[in-house]
Amino acid sequence: MSFWPWYGLRGGQQTESWEASVPAGASPGRPVAAARQDADQFSMICPTQALRAQAGRVEVEMDHCVHCQRCRQGADPLPWQEDAAWSHWRDTHAQPFPARFRRSLHVLYVDAGACGACVNEIRLVDAPVYNLHRFGIFITATPRDADVLLVSGPITDAMHRAVVKAYAAMPEPKRVLGMGVCAINGGVFGKSFASHGGLEGVIPVDLWIPGCPPPPLAIIEGLRRLMGWTNGPAEREVR
Repeated sequence: MSFWPWYGLRGGQQTESWEASVPAGASPGRPVAAARQDADQFSMICPTQALRAQAGRVEVEMDHCVHCQRCRQGADPLPWQEDAAWSHWRDTHAQPFPARFRRSLHVLYVDAGACGACVNEIRLVDAPVYNLHRFGIFITATPRDADVLLVSGPITDAMHRAVVKAYAAMPEPKRVLGMGVCAINGGVFGKSFASHGGLEGVIPVDLWIPGCPPPPLAIIEGLRRLMGWTNGPAEREVR
């Protein structure tokens, strides 16, 4: 432990600026829609039907993308975009927290049966490079202190009751964030006797973060969106 201050002084500032562009390797990226004459080919190679051919274009449904990257292979791959703005609201009725939450937010994370990939990304959000605490966001171990319930996994039958009880124990106002395609629709696990196939059929959801898994920057961006911050470089408040 005595060597950590020396390592810190030698390495200097390591945390990535939120305003800076996403560094290479910090995000696996995501496919973007594009006009392609071979649109049918991309829709055929996508195993989860995240890519669809429509009127000479490749349309992308990120809620189904598992990052197999088959569309990036070959001599003329589909363009990919590396950024952190992955999240989207569940519907038009979903709203961010009131302004008083923009400097302090407590998050309870529940693994409802994920494969382990989402868990590993969550473990990184407070690493020095991402530094979750600088945004006033903290991980809590109890639902009674949580403002946000962050859930990953296809909601297995064994975790169904735990998710419902955690949500019920949270004080108002509260928000639910579904992380990863498994939480959105069951992902590759789908719906079965052991899986409910998605979070929306268990508790209300406010915000989705697609991906398999979403990287730490996308997770932070989603939490900041719940806090009411925009995604622009000036970090203006949502009015």
